[in-house]
Amino acid sequence: MDPALLRERELFMKRAYSTPTVEKKRKDPEGPVKDDKKKPKTAPPPAPSPAPPRDVNYKSMSGSTQYKFGVLAKIVKHMKQRHQLGDDHPLTLEEILDETNQLDVGSKVKQWLLTEALIQNPKLEQTPEGGFLFKPPYKIRDKKALLRILKQHDLKGLGGILLDDVQESLPNCEKALKHLQNEIIYVTRPLDKKKILFYNDRTAQLVVDDEFQKLWRGIAVESVDDDKIEEYLEKQGIRSMQDHGPKKPMAPKRKKANNRKKTHKKPRDNEHLADVLENYEDK
Repeated sequence: MDPALLRERELFMKRAYSTPTVEKKRKDPEGPVKDDKKKPKTAPPPAPSPAPPRDVNYKSMSGSTQYKFGVLAKIVKHMKQRHQLGDDHPLTLEEILDETNQLDVGSKVKQWLLTEALIQNPKLEQTPEGGFLFKPPYKIRDKKALLRILKQHDLKGLGGILLDDVQESLPNCEKALKHLQNEIIYVTRPLDKKKILFYNDRTAQLVVDDEFQKLWRGIAVESVDDDKIEEYLEKQGIRSMQDHGPKKPMAPKRKKANNRKKTHKKPRDNEHLADVLENYEDK
């Protein structure tokens, strides 16, 4: 072989080795074919909820709502019992928790009681010194105060007072009601069977004949309206009830329009100068 050709071949191979090249990878025509249709996404299965503990100790749940309101309910009940026994001196929060055996409550519950629960509760009231008292529906301290309130309700037409409210307001209620049994009338409300107290006004008592009571109870007027009762009384010649009861409103009368033409009236001023004016017009 010609040595000149061999030399050129070697030079060519050296240049080829010294020049860097990047090879492009060929795509595999037999690769996996992508599906154009999108598959619907399925939601992952929900994680199983942890099983609740069998023995729940609410004393350990210092921040739970149920535990907080349980503490509050016990406080309100204790303050009500104190008031019914005649204890009217205020108590601080620590004294209340001590008397109700709840000194183990947490600091968060105490803060909630001081700032929200005890202040906003309608059954409790706070003194200027920071103590707490039971707030009864009525300010009644003895049987005289109860009788005074019943008389005011009777005079003003306010009706009676619930026995439950009296029992909450008046200390030693049963003893006071026993002393006032001749001054009070008890009426049971048919809706909820609660007893209502009314003042027994003896000046309004009337003696009604037994025969009249039988006649009154023997006449049933439950299914008869006022118009039929009025018609029956008119047939019997009784007209004394016609001015009683609710009056029907009368429609206002409309004024008739005046169709007469208005005539211009001459002024009546300076009538004593009528002759002078006529002479002046002639001139």
